[in-house]
Amino acid sequence: VQLQASGGGLVQAGGSLRLSCAVSGRTFNTYVMAWFRQAPGKEREFVAGIRWSGSTDYAGSVKGRFTISRDNAKNTVSLQMNSLEPEDTAVYHCAVQRGDTGIYFPSQYHYWGQGTKVTVSS
Repeated sequence: VQLQASGGGLVQAGGSLRLSCAVSGRTFNTYVMAWFRQAPGKEREFVAGIRWSGSTDYAGSVKGRFTISRDNAKNTVSLQMNSLEPEDTAVYHCAVQRGDTGIYFPSQYHYWGQGTKVTVSS
């Protein structure tokens, strides 16, 4: 299974970006897809996740600003990021979990993309 993330870049505070992640290779009947991020010197943290059913979860810091969505037929997951803040600067990684053992911890995910860098200037 390979994950390819794209869409990162440099944006001013208050701006928007849309990240996309394409999943290729073996696919699964039910799985969780999510976005994590890692800022320099910090641990990787959960941003948003979406289950096969379409139910979503968000980190408190992005709730109301970010929207995660998925296209099951195309095996893609996207993250629409609005009202970006300098604190959102990080490398964003998409991840896929076989089944559903929980949604918030990196250890729950089996496959990872290479990451796409998001930089928000003040």
